[in-house]
Amino acid sequence: MAVEAARRLSPSTNPPETLWLATTMPAYADRTNAVGMHAALRLPDHVFSADVVGAIRSGLGAMRAALSTAGLAVLSDVRTGLPGSADEARGGDAAVAIQFGRGRDVIAEWLYHESLTVDFLDRWRVPGARNSKTWEERFTVQEYLPITKEVVSRVLQRASLDKPDHVAVLSPDPRTTREMRNWFDHECLSEDLTDKIGFTGTAHLGLALGQILQIAKPGQTILLVQASDGADAILLRTTDQIGNPEATKGPWAGRNQINELDYISFLTWRGLLQREPPRRPEPVGPAAPPAVRNREWKMGLVGSQCQACGRTHAPPQRVCTECHIVDNMLPHPLADKIATVATYTVDHLAHSLSPPVIAAMIDFEGGGRIETEITDADPEAISVGDNVEMTFRRRFTADGVHNYFWKARPVRES
Repeated sequence: MAVEAARRLSPSTNPPETLWLATTMPAYADRTNAVGMHAALRLPDHVFSADVVGAIRSGLGAMRAALSTAGLAVLSDVRTGLPGSADEARGGDAAVAIQFGRGRDVIAEWLYHESLTVDFLDRWRVPGARNSKTWEERFTVQEYLPITKEVVSRVLQRASLDKPDHVAVLSPDPRTTREMRNWFDHECLSEDLTDKIGFTGTAHLGLALGQILQIAKPGQTILLVQASDGADAILLRTTDQIGNPEATKGPWAGRNQINELDYISFLTWRGLLQREPPRRPEPVGPAAPPAVRNREWKMGLVGSQCQACGRTHAPPQRVCTECHIVDNMLPHPLADKIATVATYTVDHLAHSLSPPVIAAMIDFEGGGRIETEITDADPEAISVGDNVEMTFRRRFTADGVHNYFWKARPVRES
């Protein structure tokens, strides 16, 4: 999800100075998860990349870091809980990418940020545990409301502002969120996204900001209020660039029709239910040396194109299969190109948590053919000639190593 969100900003053509990934559910511990994103986004080697992980407030931490370094903050989270729990029912998965910069092209200026950090036990999860534990709601509300009121009062006083044009309030505790929303006039409050997609952890602050930026007018003020491990109030003001349709791309733009997922499959994907695996050999995890040698192909889906005859090769080759010239290739990125299904098969026996597997041979616009898996698709609806686009996914995990590569999916309607 993090790669998917960041790709919308075309970071390979307009690289940020830094990359910050915030999440409470990192794929790896003792390894920087942002470096995988860095490779998938084809960022220059000099772009510093780091994780801000562990808590809901990490999303704001990534935004602060990106703000001070003209960087890219990517807030991505998977929220889960024990089967039948309130966290499971209220949780949602989401990713948001926010580009920070300087100059006349910015669509909103970060004016003021007031913060209070207070230590009290309202939500916690020990390393390695799958679900969080929470304290009683009345205690949480009692601790959060006074400090949140204080930071809101401070930031409005600094700006000499009585009433902001747009307000978003959020907290992992639903009762605290309801109480905070009562402080503001209904006309300036943004819609509570928890009712639509659930609470999305570190990504929720970015989602709330993105929702407001899609409707805000030039010169309007935006107040973001978050209660998590303390309290934060952020005040922004939109610029004349807010009207640029390419500046903000909403969370629902280009969305396919929602496909329902049965509860057993949901629990299996979450790792909360162990089911009998396919009666096939276990997949072998990728080895480090060949992964490094083929890093641009494996992570960035970069093929090669012959300078002499224009033949595209995927994966990249030294010798052209058309004119047989040697070492006369240029890198040829394929991740953003549309492809066509040349042939496919539906495999009900392949090793997968989501059988059946749709394996396909696809042809890219401008040349290049690869064999890949089609995801987010109904096997009965796939046919030869369908247009597909590429998406960065995890294929499987073996020996604690996640094997990431690119899959194809039906082109989403804009």
